[in-house]
Amino acid sequence: MFVTVVETEGFASAARKLNVSPSVVSRMVTELEERLGVRLLTRTTRIVRLTDAGAIYFEDCRRILGEIDAAEVTATGTHAAPRGQLTVTAPVLFGKFHIMPIVLDYLTRYPAVNVNCWFLDRIVNLVDEGADVAVRIGELPSSSLQAVAVGKVRRILCAAPIYLEQYGVPQRPEDLAGHVTIQSSGVSPAPEWRFTVDQQPLAVPIQPRVITTTNDSAIEAVIAGLGVTRLLSYQVARELAAGTLKIVLADYEPAALPVHVVHREGRHANQKVRSFLDLAIESLRAKDWI
Repeated sequence: MFVTVVETEGFASAARKLNVSPSVVSRMVTELEERLGVRLLTRTTRIVRLTDAGAIYFEDCRRILGEIDAAEVTATGTHAAPRGQLTVTAPVLFGKFHIMPIVLDYLTRYPAVNVNCWFLDRIVNLVDEGADVAVRIGELPSSSLQAVAVGKVRRILCAAPIYLEQYGVPQRPEDLAGHVTIQSSGVSPAPEWRFTVDQQPLAVPIQPRVITTTNDSAIEAVIAGLGVTRLLSYQVARELAAGTLKIVLADYEPAALPVHVVHREGRHANQKVRSFLDLAIESLRAKDWI
């Protein structure tokens, strides 16, 4: 009951899912807290939140329940098809270009699963927000999450051919002082771009003519010939292949960023998560853009 309250974000919703009255759910969770001697949930009239102790206990409970399910499957010799609700999160353009095709393939294979796609240019906390699987770009901080490396993406500078014909191609990072720059705060939140020159880091200050909070709007601006921008290689792979954008200063790019598929389950991940992980990891590792 405690796990269901957390997953459904309320006592009433948990009661509906379990087909009991809200008072029964509330009483059982209260008795659980009294037996443990700790507060697991903070209750208000509108929301239920996990305490720090509750968050740890919730993850342990989910893991144990998952292991019980796995043990029953093993004991009965059956392999139940994945079912239930799966939540997947990724950056906006990465999700659009590379995760959505995987989701469509997954839904075709496993019709008993429903998928929530959270494509957001921010870090989703898998534990607090209830997501199952995430794609993370960049170095990962230490955590209890499980991570599988699937490749790397480059931080590239690019411009439209029409712009380069008019203003010339920068030869060194310092040449950017004479160019119009476009900054996507999702990729480069600081007013400088970092490069590697003679194996040493170099920070070049920029004064963007356009600062945008979305990567796709930066892409539109640079395709229109407005200036030079820095984006991740996967975000403009199609434009580069079509020739509508060209890479500049490739010899001075900083180190590539790792791409991981992250999940909060251990080796006993439930069927819906495990099957999606297997498909996503295989598909992403096969990409030539990573």
